[in-house]
Amino acid sequence: MRVGGLRHFPILRTEKDDTMTYENPPSATGWSAPTLTVVIPTFNERYNIAPLIEKLEIALAGISFEAIIVDDDSPDGTAELAKSLAAAKPHVRCIHRVGRRGLSSACIEGMSASAADFVSVIDADHQHDESILPQMLAAARDGADIVVGSRYTGEGSSTEGFSAGRQKGSEIATRLSGILTGKALSDPMSGFFLLRRSLFNDIVPRLSREGFKILLDIIVTANRRKSGKVEIAEIPYTFRPRFAGESKMSALVVAQFLGLIVSQISRGILPTSFLLFSLVGASGVLVHLSVLTFAFEALSFNFANAQLLATLVAMTTNYLLNNELTYADKKLRGRRFWTGLLSFYAVCSFGTLANVSVASVLFESQYANFLLAGIAGATMSVVFNYAVTRIFTWR
Repeated sequence: MRVGGLRHFPILRTEKDDTMTYENPPSATGWSAPTLTVVIPTFNERYNIAPLIEKLEIALAGISFEAIIVDDDSPDGTAELAKSLAAAKPHVRCIHRVGRRGLSSACIEGMSASAADFVSVIDADHQHDESILPQMLAAARDGADIVVGSRYTGEGSSTEGFSAGRQKGSEIATRLSGILTGKALSDPMSGFFLLRRSLFNDIVPRLSREGFKILLDIIVTANRRKSGKVEIAEIPYTFRPRFAGESKMSALVVAQFLGLIVSQISRGILPTSFLLFSLVGASGVLVHLSVLTFAFEALSFNFANAQLLATLVAMTTNYLLNNELTYADKKLRGRRFWTGLLSFYAVCSFGTLANVSVASVLFESQYANFLLAGIAGATMSVVFNYAVTRIFTWR
């Protein structure tokens, strides 16, 4: 039946319950539910996507799979290309994220969209060897809860894809991760892994959306469940050079990784973003003291003007660093950058009042000396500024 150019299917109600079914629904011939979902987080990976899909189709021939490309609104048109692939290939989907960024949150969003029994994550740059995905799936079917593509076990290697500096950094990060997970894993920092969707569904409410190393978070969170520790398998592979584009490794990735380590040690009480915000605040103290000394000693400003200048410079550098590091996934640009700066000034001004108020109350009591009062006031200021700027500046 057509109404207004649209085709409508008659609705039937069953006698047993109040559910509704369609009479003669559209045919689903040729379609089968995927056994495996491959999540591909992307940002500026336009020239890598199509060749990767072709490689996945070859590697997973005979296995029902879907590829979910989760793109963080890449300016190079990655999402548009992914959508054109999805229009031609029924096993390809695209989640186009606007206004939010971050590898961990992209992986979580992609895995959350899966209905397959198993989900995996692979980088778009071709450095991960997609040909081992059938082995990873077989290991999961044999009982492993998580299967990691490892560069450091068996015949695995990372020398082709890493420079000497990144190789050393990866080894240090691996040692730190091993201490945290308590697992004798060769590559806990791998971004190439597969797990049961039932396990993901169980732990997803407690996963961090911040940072770039989600496997570590998954393993630690899964091990802390009441149901017991997870069984992990590792499949070796050779880490390859990037196919096209530029590496996403940066100081931000390192800082967020260290923040994740501390956050996991605190069992999530201290989120990664708060730790980065506090670190930026500490750097602001050094900036403040340096500008204060220069203005007062070298420029002969009176103390009040030197203090005012130092405060403005420190708040500005704090804003710039937080915009680049702490809130990289919500980075403010254009007009929003300037309105954000003004709101940051306003919030920090109130934070200063909170600092002084708390410190003064404690100092006037008989239970704290001036150092403890100062530390308490500074802590109050950091917590206040973090909470309020998260709502009003980087909302």
